[in-house]
Amino acid sequence: MASAAGAAKLTNGRRRRGRGSETMKDAAAAARTATYTAQCEECVHVAEFSPFGSGLAGGLLAYGGRNYVVVGTCSFQEEDTEIKGVEYNTLKTFHRGIRVDAIAWSPETKLDTVPQVLRLCTADADNKLRLLTSDLKDENGWKVIEGHADYINDLVFEPNDGKQIASVSDDHTCRIWDLEGNQKASFLLHSPGMSVCWHPEESFKLMVAEKNGIIRFYDLVTLQAILSLDCGQMPLMSADWCLGNTIKVGAVSGKDWFIWDITRSSYPQDKRPSHLDGARRFRWSRASENLFATTGCPGKINSQLLVHHLGHPQAIMIGSASVASGLSWHRTLPLCVIGGDHKLLFWMTEM
Repeated sequence: MASAAGAAKLTNGRRRRGRGSETMKDAAAAARTATYTAQCEECVHVAEFSPFGSGLAGGLLAYGGRNYVVVGTCSFQEEDTEIKGVEYNTLKTFHRGIRVDAIAWSPETKLDTVPQVLRLCTADADNKLRLLTSDLKDENGWKVIEGHADYINDLVFEPNDGKQIASVSDDHTCRIWDLEGNQKASFLLHSPGMSVCWHPEESFKLMVAEKNGIIRFYDLVTLQAILSLDCGQMPLMSADWCLGNTIKVGAVSGKDWFIWDITRSSYPQDKRPSHLDGARRFRWSRASENLFATTGCPGKINSQLLVHHLGHPQAIMIGSASVASGLSWHRTLPLCVIGGDHKLLFWMTEM
């Protein structure tokens, strides 16, 4: 699938800060290319950095397309001066024969043990989840989890012990599963579920974002909704719960991004236009609670990536790529990845 270290290349796109007088169209024209790229054998539909430490020096990255799930390690010159640009190495390629639409990492993944333990879960085009457990050698087991009646938009592992998985779907449900594929709980939603988040500091709460613009927090002991946020417009396409600060929630809906302080109001503290053709994804950086990224809906020619800082009125970095999809931040670096046309695209930004 993806080639090894030598295939990843460094590009020297210059960082550009937004100006108040600059229109979004002008900014798009000035968009910079990816800082680093790594070649793949097919179009990448989703790419996901592991948010957990695995025992290895490099970060773990999984990506998927129409036929494969590939797991590899990524190391960057910003964390190791002996590396020039990026060093990507494939650990294992899993031939699937079905399109992968979302990937979630388990905190149980440990690669400094004997045997090694790799565990992740995918949401696939046939409306099923598939739980992978592998030792990266001969033992590779897939557990098919069935129950959703429509497209699965997002999934997440319980972040502390990894014994449960939550998923949301166009079938207007959020479901919680154990690792045997048994459904442990289900929440009936008012519209398609678009995002689901489980915070390591709030493991008894689950955040679910719906397409109708409502974000709810559920108490997993009482199985009741305890808090709701409203962006006041639709369609909400993506939302995220800030890892570095549990009171911050962000989302994109329509052409705009939204930020909430959940201790202050159910309505957003900040709302700004981001993508003229509609926004697709919102993700908080794991390296800074003030840094986040949004992507536009895939276009005919290019898709737009914007990196924002809460202290700046305009995007601090603008990227553009053809046939781009997915969005994920590195565990410790201010660097994000999206999938592209037969490549992975990495953007390094400033804190």
